[in-house]
Amino acid sequence: MIKKAEGSPCFLLYQTFPGIGALTAALLLGELGDITRFKTHKQLNAFVGIDIRRYHSGKYTGQDRINKRGNPKARKIIFFIIRNMIRQQRAAPNHIVDYYYKLKKQPIPKKEKVATVACMNKLLKCMHAMVRAHTEYDYAYAVSVDH
Repeated sequence: MIKKAEGSPCFLLYQTFPGIGALTAALLLGELGDITRFKTHKQLNAFVGIDIRRYHSGKYTGQDRINKRGNPKARKIIFFIIRNMIRQQRAAPNHIVDYYYKLKKQPIPKKEKVATVACMNKLLKCMHAMVRAHTEYDYAYAVSVDH
C-alpha cells in the first residue's frame, strides 16, 4: 500500500504533518483519493462526514451534531490522526494540538470529542490548502495564520 502511494505528491505532503507517518498517509490517500477534486474544504468535510447537522423547528433549536453521511473509514483514520497528534505533542510542535488545548481551556470548555472533531475539521482544511498550493507543513506559518 505504501509503495503504491509513494508516487502521489499528496503522500509526501501528508507526511510533513507531525503525527502522520507513511502508513497513515497511505491509508488517508486511499480513502480520500485526490483531494484537489474538492473545490472547498467544506466539500471535503461533507465527503468525510464531519459537516454539521442542525435541527430547528419554530422556536426549538436542537443540539448540533456531525452528519456522519460521509466515508466512515476516512473519518476513523482522521480521528486516529488527531488522537495521535495529541499523544505525540512533545515530539514536534503542531498548531492543531494548540487549537485542541485552546478549545479545552475556554471558560466553557469543549468536551473531548467535540474538540477532536473541531481539530479534524482544521486538519482537513489545512490539508486541502496545502495540497492545492503544493506546500509542506510549516508550524511557524500555520501559527501566524491562525492568530
